[in-house]
Amino acid sequence: MTIFRPARMLGAALALSAAVLPGTAPAADFAGKTIEWTIPFSTGGGSDVWARFFAPLIAAELPGKPTIVVKNVGGGGSITGTNQFFTRAKPDGLSILGTSATTQFPYMLDDPRVRYDYKNLIPIMLSPTGGVVYVNPSLGAKDARDIGKMKGKEMKYGSQGPTSLDLVPLLAFELLELDVKPVFGMQGRGDGRLAFERGEALIDYQTSSAYLRNVVPLVKQGKAVPLFSWGIIDDNGAFARDPTFPELPHFVEAYEQAYGKKPSGPAFDAFKSFVIAGYAAQKPLFLPKGTSKDIVDAYVAAIQKVVSAPDFKDRAGDEIGEYKQQAGVTAERTLNAALDINPAAKAWVKNWLTTKYNVKLGN
Repeated sequence: MTIFRPARMLGAALALSAAVLPGTAPAADFAGKTIEWTIPFSTGGGSDVWARFFAPLIAAELPGKPTIVVKNVGGGGSITGTNQFFTRAKPDGLSILGTSATTQFPYMLDDPRVRYDYKNLIPIMLSPTGGVVYVNPSLGAKDARDIGKMKGKEMKYGSQGPTSLDLVPLLAFELLELDVKPVFGMQGRGDGRLAFERGEALIDYQTSSAYLRNVVPLVKQGKAVPLFSWGIIDDNGAFARDPTFPELPHFVEAYEQAYGKKPSGPAFDAFKSFVIAGYAAQKPLFLPKGTSKDIVDAYVAAIQKVVSAPDFKDRAGDEIGEYKQQAGVTAERTLNAALDINPAAKAWVKNWLTTKYNVKLGN
C-alpha cells in the first residue's frame, strides 16, 4: 500500500466552514480524509504505475488536499479486486477504482466470474494508449498496401491468450484474412517481441511505449516493417490516426489500402468495441454509483486541472504518452461506445472464440 500526501499550504490543515446558501448542497471537501484507490492488479504492472503517477497529482487538486492510498488487490486477472470493490465500496468519494482492458474484456464476454457491472460505476477519467502491428521483412511487405500479398503465408504470433488484450490483434488478423497461428502462453508482450526477434514469429504488435522503446530500433535496422497502428477514436466516434504515430495508417485505413473498401459486418463491429475497450478506454477511473454530483464534479475538475497543466506531457513521459486524457462526460461516452457492444457482434465474437480457440464462455 502506498500513501500519497500532497504538500499543503499554510493553514490548509485547518477545517474551515464554507458559507452555504439556503437550498444548496455544500461543496465537496476532502480535508483530513483518506481516499482508497483500488487497483485490481499486483504492484509493478502498467495499471499500478498509472495509478501511482496520477494519485499525488489528483490528490493535490481535490478540495482539502486529501491523502490517497493505492491499494493493490490482485487475483483472477483483475476480476477478484474489481468484484470486491463493486460489492463493498461506499458512494462517499473515499473509494475509487482503476481498471484496465483486462477487466473490461471478461465483462464484455460474459465471464461467469464477473460480479461487477460497469453500468453501476461512474467513469471520471480514461487514459488511452495505442499499439502498432509490424512484420518480418522476409514476408515482402513494405507497408499496409502490401497486406494482401501476405495472404496464404503462415505466420506465427506469440500471444498471451485469446481473451487477453491479444484479442484485438487476433480479430484484426481475422478481418485481414491473414494466416496467423498464435502460440499461446506468453507471459507478456515482451515475450512475443523476443520471439519475433529470434525469427520464431513473423508478425507481432506492441503497445505504444514498448514499440517506441524496443521496436523502433528494429525498424531502423531493417529488421521490422510497421504496417499500421490501432488508431484512436475521435470525438465523433470515428477512427483517426494515432498522434504518437501520425505517419502510420490506422487499422481501418490499412484495410482500405489493402482491399479497396472499408471493413464492415459483425466481426468489424466486435473489433471496434474491443479496440476501444482495450486502447481508447484502456485505463478507466471510477466512483461507485450513487456518489453525489458535488463529489463527482470535484473529481472531474481535479482531473481536468491535472491533465491541462502546461507540464503534464513532460511529466507523463512515454508511460502515459501523447494521448489525450478524458474526463467526465467525454470519458463516459468513450467507455459506453466500447461496452455497448452490438448483440450480433457479441454473439459473433463469442462463437468465433469457441470454435477457433476452444474458449469456454458464459451465456
